[in-house]
Amino acid sequence: MFSKGNLKLFGAAVLAATTLFACKKDDDHHHDDHDDDGKEYQFVRVLVSDQTASTLTQLEPHTGATTTFNTKHPLASLYPTASGRYAAVLYGAQNLAEVFDAGLTLHDDHVDVANPARWTAITAAGLKPTHFKSKGTESLIFNDGDGTLSLGEEANFNTVGAKFTIINAGLPAHHGAMAQFNNGTIAVTTAPEAGKSPNRVLVIKKDGSTAFASTLETGAIHGNASDGQNAVFGAFKDAAGTSGGVLVVSQSGEQTFIDNPAGFGAARLGSIYYAAAAKKFIGYAAAKGAYLVDVAGKSISAIYNGADAFQCKVDYAGKNLLLLSLDGKLRIYDLATGSLKKEGNVISAVQSTDTYKPVLEATARFAYIAMPSAGEVHQVDLADFTKITKHKVSASPVRMALLGFETSEGHHD
Repeated sequence: MFSKGNLKLFGAAVLAATTLFACKKDDDHHHDDHDDDGKEYQFVRVLVSDQTASTLTQLEPHTGATTTFNTKHPLASLYPTASGRYAAVLYGAQNLAEVFDAGLTLHDDHVDVANPARWTAITAAGLKPTHFKSKGTESLIFNDGDGTLSLGEEANFNTVGAKFTIINAGLPAHHGAMAQFNNGTIAVTTAPEAGKSPNRVLVIKKDGSTAFASTLETGAIHGNASDGQNAVFGAFKDAAGTSGGVLVVSQSGEQTFIDNPAGFGAARLGSIYYAAAAKKFIGYAAAKGAYLVDVAGKSISAIYNGADAFQCKVDYAGKNLLLLSLDGKLRIYDLATGSLKKEGNVISAVQSTDTYKPVLEATARFAYIAMPSAGEVHQVDLADFTKITKHKVSASPVRMALLGFETSEGHHD
């Protein structure tokens, strides 16, 4: 899969096993032989939702074409699925989730267009759907309003009348988070009630029963990611909230807490990412910067410790970390080494008080920055930051996601 956090290397599979003709997906990244004359890969898609308009805009950066679709409500949250084909579209305040279909499927050494981009048939109606995770062909939503989870399977997405199924583990309503493991179980947060500490994480089965009870108590939890074996949750160390770190939960139930670096202060890493190609966990806090979380070594170390980075994203393949700071500077870090690869100004300075700031995503070739005030997505060439293509998408684009595959190999190429 070429989706964020779990890209697929089909080129290497062909080289290593040229006699394989069945569809095969691997866990690394592939750049095909097309140089595309400096363009983006043909099968990358960019989705944006608008602050005030009930619209979803799909950008095909290879050609610059845009297509607009009607949404049920404005300000939709967008999350790509692990397969790279779909995006979950969440309307938290309206207790609704839909799924958008980019229509692209990976088949060994090429991409097929299964259907034009369109809405799928499936919906979810949990109370206040907020957090989303995807693994394999499964999609999972945590419903803050009642503490349940909604589970969807891609095979059912285009079945008329299909609904996400509800997993009820008896959890209180709270701002929750969850992670999927390779063995099919789910790590999920629990709290006494919404907004209250202490918090815990337990491992549940898909029928809602408990596989492994919590063994550690923490303060408020926010942000998490998983590599399939371990799930990492950003957390305060206790209910006092005077120090923080990450809670690591394994699929076999073991739990450990890794403290933030000395001098970090009363803060937590509120966003956690997993970079699939680099096989690294990253934690981020706007006031503290970006940090490498070493699960095996039980340590957290700084990648960038500035207080001005308002966007922090792993690129689509999971090889690089990109930071966008208030002065308009973009920084790119190689996650294999932690070293700074490139930096430079790509947008004008951003006010820290702005409610809706620019939003960042990136592929191997380009950074995409949704600019709410301009109604545009700026496509920044990562080889030359002075080369920026501006795409008009909507009045005020405030949410963005990448879909598709980093390749230009189509069915007939």
